[in-house]
Amino acid sequence: MTQTQGSTPRPPAAPAGPTGTGSDRRSVFARLADWSQRRRVLALAGWLLVVAVAALGAQLAGSAWKNDFSLPGTESQQASDLLDRHGAVQAGDTVEIVFKADRGLAADPAAAALVEQVAAAVRDSPGVADVRTPLADPSALSADGRIGFATVTLDGLATDVPKEDIRTIIGIARDAATDTVQIEVGGGAVREAQEGGGGGAEGAGMLAALVILVLLFGSLLAAALPLVTALFAVGGAVGIIMMASHVATVADFTPPIMMLVGLGVGVDYALLIFYRFRHELLRGAEPQEATRIALDAAGRTVFFAGCTVIIALLGLVTLGLGSLQGVALSVALTVLVTMAASLTLLPALLAVFGKRLRRNVMKRVAKAERKGRTEGAGWRRMAAGVQRRPFAALLVAVVALLALCAPALDMRLGFADAGNDAKGTTSRAAYDLMAEGFGPGFNGPLVVVAEGGPQVGEELRRTLAAYPGVAAATPPLPSRDGALSTVLAFPASAPQDEATDALVQSLRGGGLDAFEAATGAPVYVGGATAAELDFSAKVADRLPLFVAVVVGLSTLLLLLVFRSLLIPVKAAVLNLLSIGASMGVITLVFQHGWFGVQPGPIEAFIPVMIFAIVFGLSMDYEVFLLSRIHEEWERTKDSGHAVREGLATTGRVITAAAAIMIVVFGAFVLSPDRMLQQFGLGLAVAILLDALVIRCLIVPAVMQLFGDRAWWLPKVLAKRLPKVALEAPSAPVDTAGTTASA
Repeated sequence: MTQTQGSTPRPPAAPAGPTGTGSDRRSVFARLADWSQRRRVLALAGWLLVVAVAALGAQLAGSAWKNDFSLPGTESQQASDLLDRHGAVQAGDTVEIVFKADRGLAADPAAAALVEQVAAAVRDSPGVADVRTPLADPSALSADGRIGFATVTLDGLATDVPKEDIRTIIGIARDAATDTVQIEVGGGAVREAQEGGGGGAEGAGMLAALVILVLLFGSLLAAALPLVTALFAVGGAVGIIMMASHVATVADFTPPIMMLVGLGVGVDYALLIFYRFRHELLRGAEPQEATRIALDAAGRTVFFAGCTVIIALLGLVTLGLGSLQGVALSVALTVLVTMAASLTLLPALLAVFGKRLRRNVMKRVAKAERKGRTEGAGWRRMAAGVQRRPFAALLVAVVALLALCAPALDMRLGFADAGNDAKGTTSRAAYDLMAEGFGPGFNGPLVVVAEGGPQVGEELRRTLAAYPGVAAATPPLPSRDGALSTVLAFPASAPQDEATDALVQSLRGGGLDAFEAATGAPVYVGGATAAELDFSAKVADRLPLFVAVVVGLSTLLLLLVFRSLLIPVKAAVLNLLSIGASMGVITLVFQHGWFGVQPGPIEAFIPVMIFAIVFGLSMDYEVFLLSRIHEEWERTKDSGHAVREGLATTGRVITAAAAIMIVVFGAFVLSPDRMLQQFGLGLAVAILLDALVIRCLIVPAVMQLFGDRAWWLPKVLAKRLPKVALEAPSAPVDTAGTTASA
């Protein structure tokens, strides 16, 4: 989307092609541009109204986020359903208040009094059903008596108890700590209550994006328009989803992911259209005509890319995981709104500021010409270099990507626990105290449920206590109707250790067959640790189907657009390479602890989310580059020239768009939330590799090797497939020597 200049651009003699003002065959995108410009006040007012209504509605209604981690058909879900049906002893989820006194909690009267004082205050707090202190339950005291924990039973599931109530419990406990008694609070509800979301990641990413846009365009006004478009879209989408959370299940970690993707995609889409608008100004078009052509050309790419992202996200529905379906639908809505903003709001803004933008663009280009600079020259030289050694460039790039993919083969899926929290948090301190006093397995007990009364429960306790890998087992807890017995089995290893995974698999894989044969009582191994293992296994089992659906649909779309067999296959393989490499980097950093990161498993839903988003986003650059190559090939039938010009005229904008996405996504590595850190790093690495290694090295090399065969399509398919025009018809070369490019 740059130009080849022989002299200062001047207006062409007549408007180009069917996008001209005198044509009756204008496309939908051209008509949309005309409407947005003629009705710019209405378009701007409409978007202002959408954002205002969404923000006001979200403020009045608030949010009702709810995590749905149900896993129908799994053993952990069967155990949970049995407890619900027969009446569990506990009223709801629990929180642990952990005490440590060097002189002993029971032996030191002051420490014992403090324990009872904290328990009494917490018992009277909202959201609390009961508190059981370590002084009343000797099993909650460590062997040396220095560490103990009070079990706070909530009056419902952790997802249903307001976070403010959990923060109240945290405040009561921590405020009561003294120089001689350490008090910390742990549990899943505590971890969620203390999470701070994305922190300042959104602001840092937007600031970095603004700097890149100013450097690209040399104008604060030009840089601000893509950002304003993205902010309007994200603001409206987040408000809508907040209101929708009252009638649908939407996870509480959805908003930061929506902002992460929305800001990156929104700026990216607006930039592609704005850059084409700038190019048409350089050709001499009036701002109104430049906007029409920009939307008719780059707008098609944005529409196709947005649809691809949405299709990839909706592919997550095939996984059948409730916790991901709400996230996928929310992010898909965000992409849809950002696409709509780029196609309607941005043209209205260009109509308002078009003349000022043209003055700035012409002034900057004239300055560059005086210094002898030609846009695209460096990219053209690089493409020519790759074409001279296509095999070497392809081999080096592919080997490098495969090397980065290799660590992903050893990826362990799971969920971070308090052991991965920052050391200054109370949940991490409670986790460490529990491991110190009782062993690492006390942070992730297995809930083993047997259908039977007290005798069955006691036999289950004896069996589990003697089982290899089990450190301890509690006395059986009967259900309210007496039909079930529940035993908590504490592994000898930490929740995230592979030994704990092996223990769960062993118990389920025949380790309790002798007990079931002797008692006739079916046994189910559940609890949070087992449920996380089930979740990871379910994601891994359904991942091939998900990948096949997303890759298949995206390949079909590319087949329709470019009418080629080789290009869709190439695009799918290269996208899989970039995604695999990003997964390898995440594995090295977060699983193996590179750069000082606390080692642990990769969040189970991170691979599928990154795959869906990156596979769609990478199509932006694939379509943008190949549409320009295709346009040049159609014009000249010279495949080598088409590749050079395609890279020369799109390299700058692809790099700028990728840089913006990288800084927006990379900023989330600064988030205090481990899940957002993994998500941000994975997206940033994938986009970096996709824009630089794949688009700048592998694609030119492969296209050079393909030659004219790249556009081959069997006649049978050519007759049956509908024709989908991605790029607008080419504009002619004007008399000044300025060649229009897509």
